[in-house]
Amino acid sequence: RLYSEDGEHIVLVCTEDGTFYAMDSACPHEGGPLELGDIEDLGSGKLALICPWHHFDFCLNTGESSTGLKNQVYEVTVVDGNVYIKTENMLSISDTGQREDVCKGAVGCGESTSGQGDDSLCYWAVKILSTPDPEEKVQLTLEVQRRWEAGEVEAVGCWMPPDQPPRAADLAILEPGRIKRGKGGTLGSRIALLHSLANIEQWAIDLSWDIIARFSDVRTPDETPLPRQFFSDFVKVAGDEAKHFKLLETRIRALGSHFGALPVHNGLWQSARETSRDLRARLTVVHMVHEARGLDVHPQTRARFAAQGDSESVLVLDTLYEDEVTHVAAGLRWFTYLCKAASEACVPTFHQLVRSHFHGYLKPPFDTQGRISAGMDTEWYLPLVKPA
Repeated sequence: RLYSEDGEHIVLVCTEDGTFYAMDSACPHEGGPLELGDIEDLGSGKLALICPWHHFDFCLNTGESSTGLKNQVYEVTVVDGNVYIKTENMLSISDTGQREDVCKGAVGCGESTSGQGDDSLCYWAVKILSTPDPEEKVQLTLEVQRRWEAGEVEAVGCWMPPDQPPRAADLAILEPGRIKRGKGGTLGSRIALLHSLANIEQWAIDLSWDIIARFSDVRTPDETPLPRQFFSDFVKVAGDEAKHFKLLETRIRALGSHFGALPVHNGLWQSARETSRDLRARLTVVHMVHEARGLDVHPQTRARFAAQGDSESVLVLDTLYEDEVTHVAAGLRWFTYLCKAASEACVPTFHQLVRSHFHGYLKPPFDTQGRISAGMDTEWYLPLVKPA
Protein backbone atom coordinates (compact mmCIF):
# COMPACT_ATOMS: atom_id res chain seq x y z
CA ARG A 1 0.00 0.00 0.00
CA LEU A 2 1.23 3.47 -0.94
CA TYR A 3 -0.08 6.52 0.88
CA SER A 4 -1.26 9.55 -1.09
CA GLU A 5 -1.30 13.08 0.25
CA ASP A 6 -4.94 13.45 -0.81
CA GLY A 7 -6.03 10.40 1.20
CA GLU A 8 -6.80 8.31 -1.90
CA HIS A 9 -4.19 5.64 -1.21
CA ILE A 10 -2.96 3.20 -3.85
CA VAL A 11 -2.24 -0.52 -3.83
CA LEU A 12 0.73 -1.58 -5.98
CA VAL A 13 0.62 -5.19 -7.18
CA CYS A 14 3.56 -7.13 -8.61
CA THR A 15 2.68 -10.45 -10.26
CA GLU A 16 4.91 -13.50 -10.52
CA ASP A 17 6.10 -12.46 -13.98
CA GLY A 18 7.25 -9.08 -12.68
CA THR A 19 4.35 -7.03 -14.07
CA PHE A 20 3.20 -4.09 -11.95
CA TYR A 21 -0.37 -2.82 -11.55
CA ALA A 22 -1.76 0.04 -9.45
CA MET A 23 -5.28 0.95 -8.36
CA ASP A 24 -7.03 2.76 -5.51
CA SER A 25 -6.61 0.73 -2.32
CA ALA A 26 -10.16 1.33 -1.04
CA CYS A 27 -12.84 -0.88 -2.58
CA PRO A 28 -15.48 1.34 -4.24
CA HIS A 29 -18.15 -0.82 -2.59
CA GLU A 30 -17.63 -0.05 1.10
CA GLY A 31 -13.97 0.90 1.37
CA GLY A 32 -12.56 -2.59 1.97
CA PRO A 33 -8.71 -2.75 2.06
CA LEU A 34 -7.76 -4.10 -1.37
CA GLU A 35 -4.11 -4.40 -0.31
CA LEU A 36 -5.25 -7.38 1.78
CA GLY A 37 -7.09 -9.01 -1.13
CA ASP A 38 -6.23 -12.06 -3.20
CA ILE A 39 -5.32 -12.16 -6.88
CA GLU A 40 -7.63 -14.26 -9.04
CA ASP A 41 -7.16 -15.39 -12.65
CA LEU A 42 -10.16 -14.30 -14.74
CA GLY A 43 -8.94 -16.16 -17.82
CA SER A 44 -7.62 -14.79 -21.13
CA GLY A 45 -4.58 -13.49 -19.29
CA LYS A 46 -6.60 -11.11 -17.12
CA LEU A 47 -6.08 -10.89 -13.37
CA ALA A 48 -8.40 -9.43 -10.73
CA LEU A 49 -7.84 -8.13 -7.22
CA ILE A 50 -10.54 -9.44 -4.86
CA CYS A 51 -11.94 -7.26 -2.08
CA PRO A 52 -11.44 -9.17 1.20
CA TRP A 53 -14.67 -7.84 2.71
CA HIS A 54 -17.34 -8.71 0.14
CA HIS A 55 -15.40 -10.59 -2.57
CA PHE A 56 -15.94 -8.00 -5.32
CA ASP A 57 -13.48 -8.48 -8.20
CA PHE A 58 -11.57 -5.65 -9.91
CA CYS A 59 -9.59 -6.26 -13.09
CA LEU A 60 -6.01 -5.12 -12.59
CA ASN A 61 -5.86 -3.79 -16.17
CA THR A 62 -9.11 -1.82 -16.31
CA GLY A 63 -10.47 -1.62 -12.75
CA GLU A 64 -13.77 -3.05 -13.99
CA SER A 65 -15.78 -5.48 -11.86
CA SER A 66 -18.31 -8.15 -12.76
CA THR A 67 -20.61 -6.37 -10.27
CA GLY A 68 -20.80 -3.26 -12.44
CA LEU A 69 -18.57 -1.19 -10.16
CA LYS A 70 -15.26 0.23 -11.34
CA ASN A 71 -12.10 1.15 -9.45
CA GLN A 72 -9.53 3.76 -10.48
CA VAL A 73 -6.38 2.26 -12.05
CA TYR A 74 -3.08 4.01 -12.71
CA GLU A 75 -0.44 3.67 -15.39
CA VAL A 76 2.75 2.02 -14.11
CA THR A 77 6.13 2.11 -15.83
CA VAL A 78 9.48 0.62 -14.82
CA VAL A 79 12.66 2.44 -15.81
CA ASP A 80 16.11 1.21 -14.75
CA GLY A 81 14.58 -0.79 -11.94
CA ASN A 82 12.54 2.14 -10.62
CA VAL A 83 8.74 1.91 -10.51
CA TYR A 84 6.76 5.00 -11.51
CA ILE A 85 3.00 5.45 -10.97
CA LYS A 86 1.25 8.16 -12.97
CA THR A 87 -0.75 10.10 -10.41
CA GLU A 88 -1.25 13.76 -9.57
CA ASN A 89 -0.27 13.37 -5.91
CA MET A 90 2.88 12.51 -4.02
CA LEU A 91 3.05 8.93 -2.73
CA SER A 92 4.78 7.57 0.36
CA ILE A 93 5.41 4.09 1.76
CA SER A 94 4.28 5.27 5.21
CA ASP A 95 1.24 7.19 6.40
CA THR A 96 2.54 10.52 7.62
CA GLY A 97 -0.86 12.16 7.90
CA GLN A 98 -2.43 12.66 11.29
CA ARG A 99 -6.13 12.45 11.93
CA GLU A 100 -7.98 14.96 14.04
CA ASP A 101 -10.61 13.45 16.29
CA VAL A 102 -13.80 15.46 16.56
CA CYS A 103 -15.31 14.80 19.97
CA LYS A 104 -17.61 17.71 20.79
CA GLY A 105 -20.12 16.68 23.39
CA ALA A 106 -20.14 13.10 22.15
CA VAL A 107 -18.09 10.89 24.44
CA GLY A 108 -19.78 7.83 25.93
CA CYS A 109 -19.67 6.02 29.27
CA GLY A 110 -16.33 6.17 30.98
CA GLU A 111 -16.96 3.36 33.45
CA SER A 112 -19.31 0.43 33.84
CA THR A 113 -22.04 1.17 36.38
CA SER A 114 -23.72 -1.94 37.63
CA GLY A 115 -25.78 0.18 40.01
CA GLN A 116 -28.27 0.79 37.20
CA GLY A 117 -29.65 -2.71 37.75
CA ASP A 118 -29.68 -5.82 35.62
CA ASP A 119 -32.68 -4.92 33.50
CA SER A 120 -31.55 -1.69 31.87
CA LEU A 121 -31.25 -1.35 28.11
CA CYS A 122 -27.47 -0.95 28.28
CA TYR A 123 -27.13 -4.04 30.47
CA TRP A 124 -28.83 -6.06 27.75
CA ALA A 125 -26.88 -4.28 25.02
CA VAL A 126 -23.59 -5.33 26.61
CA LYS A 127 -24.89 -8.85 27.25
CA ILE A 128 -25.80 -9.21 23.57
CA LEU A 129 -22.46 -7.74 22.50
CA SER A 130 -20.73 -10.31 24.72
CA THR A 131 -22.72 -13.23 23.27
CA PRO A 132 -20.62 -15.15 20.69
CA ASP A 133 -23.31 -17.48 19.34
CA PRO A 134 -25.13 -15.74 16.45
CA GLU A 135 -28.46 -17.53 17.00
CA GLU A 136 -28.50 -16.57 20.68
CA LYS A 137 -27.49 -13.02 19.73
CA VAL A 138 -30.44 -12.82 17.32
CA GLN A 139 -32.91 -14.29 19.83
CA LEU A 140 -31.79 -11.96 22.61
CA THR A 141 -31.95 -8.97 20.29
CA LEU A 142 -35.51 -9.68 19.22
CA GLU A 143 -36.62 -10.35 22.81
CA VAL A 144 -35.02 -7.15 24.15
CA GLN A 145 -36.57 -5.20 21.27
CA ARG A 146 -39.99 -6.59 22.20
CA ARG A 147 -39.55 -5.79 25.89
CA TRP A 148 -38.24 -2.26 25.23
CA GLU A 149 -41.09 -1.43 22.85
CA ALA A 150 -43.61 -2.88 25.34
CA GLY A 151 -42.20 -0.72 28.15
CA GLU A 152 -40.99 -3.75 30.13
CA VAL A 153 -37.41 -2.41 29.99
CA GLU A 154 -37.53 1.20 31.15
CA ALA A 155 -34.08 2.40 32.24
CA VAL A 156 -31.40 3.17 29.67
CA GLY A 157 -28.54 2.59 32.12
CA CYS A 158 -24.82 2.94 31.49
CA TRP A 159 -22.60 -0.09 30.88
CA MET A 160 -19.25 -0.11 29.10
CA PRO A 161 -19.31 -2.38 26.01
CA PRO A 162 -16.44 -4.73 25.09
CA ASP A 163 -13.67 -3.49 22.81
CA GLN A 164 -14.69 -6.14 20.28
CA PRO A 165 -17.57 -8.62 20.41
CA PRO A 166 -16.49 -12.28 20.56
CA ARG A 167 -17.40 -14.82 17.92
CA ALA A 168 -18.39 -18.50 18.11
CA ALA A 169 -15.45 -20.86 18.62
CA ASP A 170 -16.30 -22.84 15.48
CA LEU A 171 -16.39 -19.74 13.26
CA ALA A 172 -13.17 -19.51 11.26
CA ILE A 173 -11.93 -15.93 11.30
CA LEU A 174 -9.13 -15.25 8.84
CA GLU A 175 -7.14 -12.20 7.93
CA PRO A 176 -9.13 -10.46 5.18
CA GLY A 177 -6.65 -11.29 2.42
CA ARG A 178 -6.79 -15.02 3.17
CA ILE A 179 -10.45 -15.52 2.23
CA LYS A 180 -11.12 -17.19 -1.12
CA ARG A 181 -14.26 -16.91 -3.18
CA GLY A 182 -16.05 -18.99 -5.79
CA LYS A 183 -16.22 -18.19 -9.48
CA GLY A 184 -18.89 -15.73 -10.52
CA GLY A 185 -22.28 -17.09 -11.47
CA THR A 186 -21.99 -20.40 -9.62
CA LEU A 187 -24.04 -21.70 -6.72
CA GLY A 188 -20.88 -21.59 -4.64
CA SER A 189 -20.35 -17.91 -5.35
CA ARG A 190 -23.94 -17.09 -4.41
CA ILE A 191 -23.59 -18.98 -1.14
CA ALA A 192 -20.29 -17.19 -0.48
CA LEU A 193 -21.87 -13.78 -1.07
CA LEU A 194 -24.89 -14.56 1.13
CA HIS A 195 -22.50 -15.87 3.80
CA SER A 196 -20.52 -12.64 3.57
CA LEU A 197 -23.73 -10.62 3.94
CA ALA A 198 -24.74 -12.69 6.98
CA ASN A 199 -21.37 -11.90 8.53
CA ILE A 200 -22.02 -8.21 7.86
CA GLU A 201 -25.44 -8.43 9.49
CA GLN A 202 -23.98 -10.08 12.59
CA TRP A 203 -21.57 -7.17 12.92
CA ALA A 204 -24.45 -4.76 12.21
CA ILE A 205 -26.37 -6.19 15.18
CA ASP A 206 -23.34 -5.50 17.35
CA LEU A 207 -22.81 -2.00 15.92
CA SER A 208 -26.42 -1.15 16.81
CA TRP A 209 -26.07 -2.30 20.41
CA ASP A 210 -22.63 -0.70 20.68
CA ILE A 211 -23.92 2.76 19.72
CA ILE A 212 -26.60 2.38 22.42
CA ALA A 213 -24.22 1.30 25.19
CA ARG A 214 -21.12 3.29 24.28
CA PHE A 215 -22.90 6.62 23.92
CA SER A 216 -25.70 6.26 26.47
CA ASP A 217 -24.49 9.17 28.61
CA VAL A 218 -23.80 11.63 25.79
CA ARG A 219 -24.92 15.17 26.53
CA THR A 220 -25.42 18.08 24.17
CA PRO A 221 -23.50 21.31 24.92
CA ASP A 222 -26.37 22.49 27.16
CA GLU A 223 -26.21 19.19 29.10
CA THR A 224 -29.36 17.72 27.57
CA PRO A 225 -29.23 13.90 27.49
CA LEU A 226 -30.09 11.98 24.35
CA PRO A 227 -33.87 11.62 23.87
CA ARG A 228 -35.43 8.24 24.52
CA GLN A 229 -36.34 8.10 20.82
CA PHE A 230 -32.62 7.84 19.97
CA PHE A 231 -32.44 4.54 21.83
CA SER A 232 -35.75 3.36 20.39
CA ASP A 233 -34.51 4.03 16.86
CA PHE A 234 -31.36 1.97 17.31
CA VAL A 235 -33.17 -0.83 19.13
CA LYS A 236 -35.28 -1.05 15.97
CA VAL A 237 -32.14 -1.03 13.80
CA ALA A 238 -30.71 -3.88 15.91
CA GLY A 239 -33.97 -5.80 15.49
CA ASP A 240 -33.90 -5.27 11.73
CA GLU A 241 -30.32 -6.53 11.51
CA ALA A 242 -31.26 -9.61 13.55
CA LYS A 243 -34.15 -10.25 11.16
CA HIS A 244 -31.75 -9.88 8.22
CA PHE A 245 -29.34 -12.42 9.70
CA LYS A 246 -32.18 -14.92 10.15
CA LEU A 247 -33.35 -14.42 6.56
CA LEU A 248 -29.85 -14.87 5.17
CA GLU A 249 -29.02 -17.87 7.35
CA THR A 250 -32.29 -19.55 6.34
CA ARG A 251 -31.56 -18.91 2.67
CA ILE A 252 -27.99 -20.22 2.98
CA ARG A 253 -29.36 -23.44 4.49
CA ALA A 254 -31.90 -23.74 1.67
CA LEU A 255 -28.98 -23.59 -0.77
CA GLY A 256 -27.27 -26.48 1.02
CA SER A 257 -24.86 -24.73 3.38
CA HIS A 258 -24.94 -22.94 6.74
CA PHE A 259 -23.47 -19.90 8.44
CA GLY A 260 -20.01 -20.81 9.67
CA ALA A 261 -19.30 -23.15 6.76
CA LEU A 262 -17.04 -20.49 5.26
CA PRO A 263 -14.43 -18.31 6.93
CA VAL A 264 -15.24 -14.69 7.73
CA HIS A 265 -13.30 -11.55 8.58
CA ASN A 266 -13.66 -9.03 11.39
CA GLY A 267 -12.52 -5.99 9.43
CA LEU A 268 -15.87 -4.24 9.73
CA TRP A 269 -15.31 -3.59 13.44
CA GLN A 270 -12.49 -1.21 12.52
CA SER A 271 -15.06 1.55 11.95
CA ALA A 272 -16.37 1.04 15.48
CA ARG A 273 -12.88 1.31 16.96
CA GLU A 274 -12.03 4.45 14.99
CA THR A 275 -15.24 6.22 16.07
CA SER A 276 -15.49 4.93 19.63
CA ARG A 277 -15.19 8.39 21.22
CA ASP A 278 -17.35 10.47 18.89
CA LEU A 279 -21.04 9.79 18.35
CA ARG A 280 -21.29 12.04 15.32
CA ALA A 281 -18.32 10.30 13.74
CA ARG A 282 -19.97 6.92 14.43
CA LEU A 283 -23.22 8.07 12.79
CA THR A 284 -21.24 9.48 9.87
CA VAL A 285 -19.10 6.47 9.03
CA VAL A 286 -21.35 3.54 9.93
CA HIS A 287 -24.80 4.82 9.00
CA MET A 288 -24.27 7.64 6.51
CA VAL A 289 -21.31 6.19 4.60
CA HIS A 290 -21.23 2.39 4.96
CA GLU A 291 -24.98 1.78 5.13
CA ALA A 292 -25.62 4.31 2.37
CA ARG A 293 -23.05 2.47 0.26
CA GLY A 294 -25.08 -0.67 0.84
CA LEU A 295 -27.95 1.08 -0.93
CA ASP A 296 -25.67 1.99 -3.83
CA VAL A 297 -24.57 -1.57 -4.57
CA HIS A 298 -27.98 -3.20 -4.14
CA PRO A 299 -28.91 -3.01 -7.85
CA GLN A 300 -25.72 -4.80 -8.94
CA THR A 301 -25.94 -7.43 -6.21
CA ARG A 302 -29.61 -8.03 -6.93
CA ALA A 303 -28.90 -8.39 -10.65
CA ARG A 304 -26.28 -11.09 -9.99
CA PHE A 305 -28.84 -13.28 -8.24
CA ALA A 306 -31.65 -12.47 -10.67
CA ALA A 307 -29.42 -13.49 -13.59
CA GLN A 308 -29.13 -16.95 -12.02
CA GLY A 309 -32.89 -17.24 -11.53
CA ASP A 310 -32.51 -17.09 -7.73
CA SER A 311 -35.75 -15.23 -7.04
CA GLU A 312 -35.88 -16.27 -3.37
CA SER A 313 -32.51 -14.68 -2.64
CA VAL A 314 -33.64 -11.58 -4.54
CA LEU A 315 -36.62 -11.26 -2.17
CA VAL A 316 -34.25 -11.44 0.80
CA LEU A 317 -31.98 -8.78 -0.70
CA ASP A 318 -34.96 -6.51 -1.38
CA THR A 319 -36.06 -6.81 2.26
CA LEU A 320 -32.58 -5.85 3.42
CA TYR A 321 -32.56 -2.86 1.08
CA GLU A 322 -35.90 -1.49 2.24
CA ASP A 323 -34.81 -1.63 5.88
CA GLU A 324 -31.37 -0.15 5.18
CA VAL A 325 -33.02 2.99 3.76
CA THR A 326 -34.58 3.56 7.20
CA HIS A 327 -31.22 2.93 8.90
CA VAL A 328 -29.52 5.62 6.82
CA ALA A 329 -32.42 7.91 7.67
CA ALA A 330 -31.95 7.22 11.40
CA GLY A 331 -28.25 7.99 11.20
CA LEU A 332 -28.90 11.23 9.35
CA ARG A 333 -31.71 12.24 11.72
CA TRP A 334 -29.57 11.93 14.85
CA PHE A 335 -26.50 13.40 13.20
CA THR A 336 -28.60 16.45 12.31
CA TYR A 337 -29.97 16.60 15.86
CA LEU A 338 -26.46 16.66 17.37
CA CYS A 339 -25.18 19.27 14.92
CA LYS A 340 -28.13 21.58 15.58
CA ALA A 341 -27.69 21.13 19.33
CA ALA A 342 -24.08 22.28 18.91
CA SER A 343 -25.12 25.14 16.57
CA GLU A 344 -23.01 23.69 13.77
CA ALA A 345 -23.85 23.38 10.08
CA CYS A 346 -24.76 19.78 9.29
CA VAL A 347 -23.38 19.23 5.79
CA PRO A 348 -19.94 20.87 6.31
CA THR A 349 -19.56 18.98 9.60
CA PHE A 350 -20.41 15.72 7.84
CA HIS A 351 -17.78 16.43 5.17
CA GLN A 352 -15.19 17.17 7.86
CA LEU A 353 -15.92 13.94 9.72
CA VAL A 354 -15.83 11.81 6.57
CA ARG A 355 -12.43 13.26 5.67
CA SER A 356 -11.19 12.66 9.22
CA HIS A 357 -12.53 9.14 9.78
CA PHE A 358 -13.03 7.52 6.37
CA HIS A 359 -10.22 6.41 4.07
CA GLY A 360 -10.39 7.96 0.60
CA TYR A 361 -13.20 9.42 -1.46
CA LEU A 362 -16.81 8.31 -1.86
CA LYS A 363 -17.26 6.58 -5.20
CA PRO A 364 -20.14 6.26 -7.65
CA PRO A 365 -22.45 4.77 -8.70
CA PHE A 366 -24.85 6.22 -6.14
CA ASP A 367 -28.41 5.07 -5.49
CA THR A 368 -29.75 8.59 -5.76
CA GLN A 369 -33.38 7.64 -5.18
CA GLY A 370 -32.63 5.44 -2.17
CA ARG A 371 -30.49 8.16 -0.63
CA ILE A 372 -33.21 10.77 -1.23
CA SER A 373 -35.73 8.45 0.45
CA ALA A 374 -33.41 8.45 3.47
CA GLY A 375 -33.24 12.26 3.43
CA MET A 376 -29.76 12.47 1.93
CA ASP A 377 -29.62 14.59 -1.20
CA THR A 378 -26.54 15.12 -3.36
CA GLU A 379 -25.09 18.03 -1.34
CA TRP A 380 -24.19 15.49 1.36
CA TYR A 381 -22.03 13.20 -0.76
CA LEU A 382 -21.11 14.58 -4.21
CA PRO A 383 -18.52 17.02 -2.75
CA LEU A 384 -16.75 13.94 -1.30
CA VAL A 385 -16.24 12.34 -4.73
CA LYS A 386 -12.76 12.47 -6.23
CA PRO A 387 -12.46 15.49 -8.58
CA ALA A 388 -12.39 14.56 -12.26
